[in-house]
Amino acid sequence: MKINKEWHLNHKMPKNANREERVKWHIEHHKNCSCRPIPEKILELITQLNGK
Repeated sequence: MKINKEWHLNHKMPKNANREERVKWHIEHHKNCSCRPIPEKILELITQLNGK
């Protein structure tokens, strides 16, 4: 897996991020960097927020 160092430097996870902020960050991370997959707990939150 390749890290997009520039993206990471310019897109820090907000401190004390709420669940919506965490989901948004991980989705953008997935679009811009392939250093790791979206964590299972975040995938569960995405499903909950989408009402499925």
